[in-house]
Amino acid sequence: MEAAGTTLVWLRDDLRIADHAALTAAVDHAARSGTAVGSVVAVYVLDDASEGIRPLGGATRWWLHHALTALADDLAALGIPLLLRLGDPAVIVPELAEVLEVDRVHWTRRYGGPERAVDARIKEMLTSAGFAAHSYPGHLLHEPWTVQTRSGGPYKVFTPFWRELRSRDQDPPLPVPEPLSSIRSARAWLADLGIATGDLAEWGLLPTALDWAGGLRDAWNPTETAAHSLLADFLADRVDDYPRGQDLPAENGTSRLSPYLRFGQISPRQVWDAVHRTALGEGAETYLSEIGWREFCWHLLFHFPDMPHSNLRPQFDAYPWRTAAEAPEEFRAWTQGRTGFGLVDAGQRELWATGHMHNRVRMASASLLVKNLGIHWREGEAWFWDTLVDADAASNPANWQWVAGCGADAAPYFRIFNPERQRERFDPGDVYTRRWVPEYGTDDYPAPIVDLKASRADALAAYAALK
Repeated sequence: MEAAGTTLVWLRDDLRIADHAALTAAVDHAARSGTAVGSVVAVYVLDDASEGIRPLGGATRWWLHHALTALADDLAALGIPLLLRLGDPAVIVPELAEVLEVDRVHWTRRYGGPERAVDARIKEMLTSAGFAAHSYPGHLLHEPWTVQTRSGGPYKVFTPFWRELRSRDQDPPLPVPEPLSSIRSARAWLADLGIATGDLAEWGLLPTALDWAGGLRDAWNPTETAAHSLLADFLADRVDDYPRGQDLPAENGTSRLSPYLRFGQISPRQVWDAVHRTALGEGAETYLSEIGWREFCWHLLFHFPDMPHSNLRPQFDAYPWRTAAEAPEEFRAWTQGRTGFGLVDAGQRELWATGHMHNRVRMASASLLVKNLGIHWREGEAWFWDTLVDADAASNPANWQWVAGCGADAAPYFRIFNPERQRERFDPGDVYTRRWVPEYGTDDYPAPIVDLKASRADALAAYAALK
């Protein structure tokens, strides 16, 4: 069968239909070509081979399985088959382009250092072989190289970065319209070529020996439709109270969109546009600043690709943090939610059960690990990477470095969150704490594993020595 006008869309962290510039451009190209068969094919490659690409954690693997299942159905409704491949995209993508005899390959741009290297290599391979390769924005509000200080460098402090983004209020392009189903399904054409779509079950993304995902299934619906429902509910019912509600873990005060943004099931442009169309006031402004913080983290990663494993402030290389191996009992107690500090333990148990932890609790938990227990932020970052459904390559290390004081933002490095005061202030009545730690306040609850006052003094002394 004739396949002229075919576009291969290489999907990554953009698992949606709407506001997908690469996908929409592919459908438009197919419509203009006048070809109805084999015009758009999508592929997702689980990259287990490229140098520097970090393997997904357990919670994100679970999410990816369900996100791809839902996306395959959504794409099929547009006549677009989704191919699933495991391996090296530098081998798989050019080979598919050759076998399918495509005109072009489309993808959404990525911003991590190893990811950009992979994309650049594949683009060179495709163009050398005579294929057109086009990348599109869609992961951020603004491309990182377009937001600079007056001196021409990257922003290292959030407040002026946010002020600059807010001054560009009208600049983020409106979401790209969802592509229309103007093409016939390419499934029969792929079958004629002997190309299998792939079996998601063979990837082993779901737990097998021990099914730990029951809480995740109860807490989440990893689909594009669910993302928009959550956003609509939040804007209708909770955004006005967001400045207060965002800090109270016992309440449903947040949007819970972070995992959907992480996998691109909703884009920041869609969120930004919806907020501007439906909400005004302090609550909306505060919420948009959280979208801005996500943007800031990704801009930092673009300019400082070593951020996931290196202190952004080099003087902190001399800080005497311990590894988890050097403090195994303390680290184990922290991960299992039995530190003797109710708010922290509730957060860790919520995380294990649902793949999520309230942001206020994340800060208290991270501070206890890094500043009171003296364990390196990279150990906590790795634990969150494996257990959070929203763990991404930028926000996860940036937030840990912010708490540790070694990051780019101007938060005082000597800020130490007292977990007991955080509990008293943000969980009055211990509603959240007792929800996840029912034995809290009884003889069955463990004593604190560290003296807050003494450990705080030790941390401040170590920080002072860095000067």
